[in-house]
Amino acid sequence: MAWYDPDNWAWRDGHVEPGETVVFDLDGVLSDATRRQHYLEWPRRDWETFFEECGEDQLIAEVARVLECLDEDLRVVLLTARPIRVQPQTLRWLEHYDLRWDLLVMRDWGDYMAAPSFKRLTVHQLRDYGLDLRLAFEDDQRNVDMFHDEGVPCVYIHSGYHT
Repeated sequence: MAWYDPDNWAWRDGHVEPGETVVFDLDGVLSDATRRQHYLEWPRRDWETFFEECGEDQLIAEVARVLECLDEDLRVVLLTARPIRVQPQTLRWLEHYDLRWDLLVMRDWGDYMAAPSFKRLTVHQLRDYGLDLRLAFEDDQRNVDMFHDEGVPCVYIHSGYHT
């Protein structure tokens, strides 16, 4: 196991031992970003405000229930393309809804890769750390395809955001 502790990784209660892991996206999977979607309409997309308001989202209760039902031996990684600048809002939101998670991975400062590229790189880092990615939950078909390409079964959650 290589030791990874990138700046864009936030451990909930310290490092976890390598093992079987389930990966969840946030926006459109656990977090209902419907009320923020208007910021991304053409002709002018306002990504900054879209992400700044992430802490006000409602929980998607059905997916949260799936998270609750997971075996306690599984590690839980929250992998989101949100920029790290909204980590405080994200952490408050996770605490507010008392969601289970071990590791939160967000885009690092200055990372403007396409979401599938960012998430693919992170999949490799998670594996290098020793995590065995058993399943993922995603709402962006591009990321679903990436997980499948990487040999990770992925459940598509239809959020309606990505068309």
